[in-house]
Amino acid sequence: MKRIALFLATNLAVILVLSIVAQVTGLNAWLAVHGSSLTGLLAMAAFFGFGGAFISLAMSKWMAKRAMGVRVIGQSGDATEQWLLSVVGQHARTVGVRMPEVGIFNSPEPNAFATGASRNSALVAVSTGLLQRMSRPEIEAVLGHEMTHVANGDMVTLTLVQGVVNTFVIFLSRIVGNIIDRALFRSDDGRGIASFVTVIVCQLVLGVLANIIVMWFSRRREFRADQGGAKLAGTDNMIAALEDLKRVHQPLPAQQFAAFGIADGAVASGLKRLFLSHPPLDERIAALRAIGTH
Repeated sequence: MKRIALFLATNLAVILVLSIVAQVTGLNAWLAVHGSSLTGLLAMAAFFGFGGAFISLAMSKWMAKRAMGVRVIGQSGDATEQWLLSVVGQHARTVGVRMPEVGIFNSPEPNAFATGASRNSALVAVSTGLLQRMSRPEIEAVLGHEMTHVANGDMVTLTLVQGVVNTFVIFLSRIVGNIIDRALFRSDDGRGIASFVTVIVCQLVLGVLANIIVMWFSRRREFRADQGGAKLAGTDNMIAALEDLKRVHQPLPAQQFAAFGIADGAVASGLKRLFLSHPPLDERIAALRAIGTH
């Protein structure tokens, strides 16, 4: 229930902020004059497509902390927490980024994630299950995987990809809606009920197709992050961590923040594969072993 409330609050905040920005900057008035042109429509689509994506990025750490119940750790007497800080700090220095916030969240499943609005303003968090299940060398590899995400700027790049696909979904949906409304109802401006219905349907259909592109990029970045974790903590340790995850079959919590997705054979094949945010673990392990043989 808490996650649903946070999701709704985030979307309401996005709508509110975009509306205020559009009003303050005069974009509303400009769109009223130029909205019927392709240039005006593209500007509107880009405003809402990129605006929503970047507002979500800006709120990502706040959302992660509350949705996952992350407790940010600091200088304390707990030996495990201090070890985590030292490992993340070493990785941060190696990859050349500012020390991120480090947190722990309660979950029996081994899991970790990195999020944040920029490379130098990130959050890296691990689950209690990961700390209990994995050895320290394996945890170092997992943290190396996450720090590679941070160093590569994956959060920002994924936001840009999402913004581009959002823009074209909005743009193309309204073009199709306008054409159908003019063809079916012979309206002068193409903004009748047929346009309204068509836009909604097109956004749903195109949104699903656009998600395939986003998921493809997400899978590619996981391979790069695995390679980074292998460089930072050793290929054998990275493989061992992934092998350990293969033995866990329970679904991971909050998939939008999951660093390691587990996909069995049925899910990893056919059309379902197109919507996986993470490659099957067997493929990730094979990719690391292939690199190790060169």
